[in-house]
Amino acid sequence: MIKKQKDNSAIFGLIFTISSTVFIIALGIPFFTEPRLKNGLYHAGVDSMGSLFCAALFFGCMKQNGNGISALRNLIVLVSACFAVNEATYYTLGVPDWSTICFVLCLISKLLDLVMIYLFYSYVKDTLGFKGKLAKLAKKVIPVLLVFETLVLLSNIFYPTTFYFDAAGMYHSSAFSLAEDIYLVATSVLTAILIIMSHNPRNQKAAALTFILFPLIEYAFWGGQFGNSAQYGTVLMSMIIMYCVIFIDKSKKLASTQTDLRIASKIQADALPPTAPEFEDFPKLILRGCMNTAKEVGGDFYDYFPIDENHFCFLIADVSGKGTPAALFMMTAKTMIKDYALTKDTTSEIFTAVNARLCENNDEGMFATAWIGILDTRTMTLRYTNAGHNYPILQRKGQPCELMEKSHGLFLAGMEFTRYKQSEIMLEPGDRLLLYTDGVTEAHDRRKMLYGIERLKKVLENSKDAPGEKVLENILDDISVFADGVAQYDDITMVVLTIKE
Repeated sequence: MIKKQKDNSAIFGLIFTISSTVFIIALGIPFFTEPRLKNGLYHAGVDSMGSLFCAALFFGCMKQNGNGISALRNLIVLVSACFAVNEATYYTLGVPDWSTICFVLCLISKLLDLVMIYLFYSYVKDTLGFKGKLAKLAKKVIPVLLVFETLVLLSNIFYPTTFYFDAAGMYHSSAFSLAEDIYLVATSVLTAILIIMSHNPRNQKAAALTFILFPLIEYAFWGGQFGNSAQYGTVLMSMIIMYCVIFIDKSKKLASTQTDLRIASKIQADALPPTAPEFEDFPKLILRGCMNTAKEVGGDFYDYFPIDENHFCFLIADVSGKGTPAALFMMTAKTMIKDYALTKDTTSEIFTAVNARLCENNDEGMFATAWIGILDTRTMTLRYTNAGHNYPILQRKGQPCELMEKSHGLFLAGMEFTRYKQSEIMLEPGDRLLLYTDGVTEAHDRRKMLYGIERLKKVLENSKDAPGEKVLENILDDISVFADGVAQYDDITMVVLTIKE
């Protein structure tokens, strides 16, 4: 099976939060010894404790998945950065020679605040699911306001638009400092309305609103004084509340859904035939199959079963889409094909009947490519029909692989009145036939190059003396080597038929 690609961003985020924690603690040591820093002991303590909480919180959600988790991780990183910048600013405040450094740190802190507000909006948008006209308006307005506020802050480099530092290294607000609050107020109000309007439990709404209300109360209480560590501490406490209430609640629902999917996956696996069956009445046939789904449940399927004492049916199919809808359609199609295979005389009649049934009430427009073959074991005549599926690979004894390039009609559930055709070939002892879905040939590597039919044929030729199960294993291993860690995108399903010599 193809290995999943690792998410390195979470690891880098954890490294950053831990590094900033070490930096803050190291920088906080002089606060105990230098007289000018002693009045900042409280702020240094808030920064240190806050950064430790950031590291712990980030570690707690590092391996979590779900809506909004990426924005939450980034939010934690930003808060950690704010604590670090705040600590560095306190260390330099009141030193006249370092007024430029104070200005730079202050500017960085204010820019981080803007991004932090945007990330909070992104987090609650993803977790609570904002909808409606106001949500569409916010999606357009908030990024524009973010750019506007960023330009306002950057203008301080050339002119003291909203703040400045005097010769003594002390912070002062300018006449237009209210311009800094436009983004804060507009985003907060819009987000708060969207949170209240969202269709979520009250405890989730209340948890999300803490991020807006707590910092605003603290901001009003302290008069927005720059360098107040408590504002970042308040933001962090709000984030912890959100994490505990919203995300853990979402995680419980996600865990319940994953349990349901695991059960569905087990049911789907049980519906498929054994991967290495033994048919006592057909000793000349060796059939092996496998299916590796890209999600918990998949849309591919295969089947093989005797029709009577002289005829044996085997097939493969690939349903459009992925996940649960595809799996449900797959179960329906598989059942229909087997039912009609036991009652119809030809493969063309089987697919014609199945197609007509699948087209009924197919409002979602789902479809399936499929290939079916019925082998007469007395004459070794294989009659088959291809409904828009990948061409099987025929490997005759002592000869190179060849494609069975016959297509007998549109995919199943495409058009109601499609009539399919049938072809036939003779099989000999030692011949081998490989059926596969496009998850095999369309597997791709880091350069977006496809695995392709030629590489598949080469593996098959190199495995000519191997048993069927080893052939499938060799193909899966070669796909994994080719993909080089790229996550599996599509279901990978194969069936190999070998005629005993």
